[in-house]
Amino acid sequence: MTINNHMQNANSGRNSRRFGLTFAAALMIGTSLVSAQAQTAATTNAPPTRIPWETTAALGLTLTKGNSDTLLVTLGLDTKRKWDRNEAAFGVAGGYGEDNHVKNNEFLSGFGQYNRLFTERFYAGLRLDGNYDGIANLDYRLTLSPLAGYYLIKATNTTLVVEVGPSAVFEKYKDKSGDTYLGLRFNERFEHKLSASTKLWESVSYVPQVDKWIEKYVVTGEVGVDTAITKKWSLRVMFQDIYDSQPAADRKNNDLRLVAGTAYKF
Repeated sequence: MTINNHMQNANSGRNSRRFGLTFAAALMIGTSLVSAQAQTAATTNAPPTRIPWETTAALGLTLTKGNSDTLLVTLGLDTKRKWDRNEAAFGVAGGYGEDNHVKNNEFLSGFGQYNRLFTERFYAGLRLDGNYDGIANLDYRLTLSPLAGYYLIKATNTTLVVEVGPSAVFEKYKDKSGDTYLGLRFNERFEHKLSASTKLWESVSYVPQVDKWIEKYVVTGEVGVDTAITKKWSLRVMFQDIYDSQPAADRKNNDLRLVAGTAYKF
């Protein structure tokens, strides 16, 4: 029995890493293909007046030596586009950290979303989220959500969006069998440009299991600010919080991250 458990744990670890790499590669390949198609179409017509896809790469690095020996590296890539009555966005982010050569951070997340506007403010869409967290013993969590959304505020410098829709959640923790359940996703997202060079944003999503509203749910929140130092480079700070009401055994409900770094716009 001990040998079997050991083999299952080893397979689970390999599956987790395989899932993370596959998910990140799929998102980045999909983004590249869509961008390539858009650029190819643009070259056959008149020269575009603006860049069709807005792409940003971000890097965060924290390193200490001496009385403490820590390392934290975070990477992110996201791209978005709005055209006619369509909106599309893709993103992937990951991080790795050590404290005195002991791993204390290992995560990978990604998303893809497409919206079709029916009016200036109302739209329907489809979103896929994926998460892996080695420290929280989360092998994977995939959330597929058809949704309806509405712009409560849609101004030049400010937007506020609310979304709601059912979700199919596929989830697995280390040393546990996989679980699939029906959830309901609530989301709000706010963005405001303080000036021509500085913007801030905030978002919160809440996904409870429909038959266990009180017992089982995941809340994800983010607050950030980005300040441009050139037309391409900017500095940004983000605070992220993921609350899992039923985490893996011997793990805490909350995972907090404060990430400071730089970003480059393509």
